[in-house]
Amino acid sequence: MGTPGKGSTRPVSLPGFGAPAAGFEAPFDMLAACHERVERMLALTARLRQHLLDQGCDEPARQAARDVMRYFDLAAPLHHQDEELHVFPPLLAGPDAALRALVQRLMRDHRQMDAGWREARRCLQAVADAPAAGWTPLTAAQSGALNDFAALYRQHLDDEDRLAYPAAQVALAPAALQAMSEDMMQRRGVAKK
Repeated sequence: MGTPGKGSTRPVSLPGFGAPAAGFEAPFDMLAACHERVERMLALTARLRQHLLDQGCDEPARQAARDVMRYFDLAAPLHHQDEELHVFPPLLAGPDAALRALVQRLMRDHRQMDAGWREARRCLQAVADAPAAGWTPLTAAQSGALNDFAALYRQHLDDEDRLAYPAAQVALAPAALQAMSEDMMQRRGVAKK
């Protein structure tokens, strides 16, 4: 995908590659790295949309759509599970009513993201499956679905990074962090070192 309007091409990297190194032994670093990948996938989606306007639907556009779908189909659900299993429970059990309300909203966000992803994915699937000729540009409804999905994610990430993660890091004992690390590895099929 090139710079909008420039016509140059740039290889599309696979989702999750090229992020700052973070290992499961530091689960909050891992969660933060996942947030960076989400931001990169949202940025790729924005570049894809501009590319579709400037150059139409070509193979780099189809590949970018597949990359975004792969990330949000595979990695994002695991990330949400990490949060709901390990980050949110100590905050829900804690004394801070504002944090409890925030976590309840973040959990609702996850449900809204799931629904929003189904709509956004349909748009990206249309790009991935588009024929070489006869591309039909995204409709206003499709663009709206992609915009809504990105906006919800960005606000959600900001609230987690600024509020939920720091509070959970303070609340979790070393043994809970170790259990979190081991669970994250197990659910991803990663062997312990």
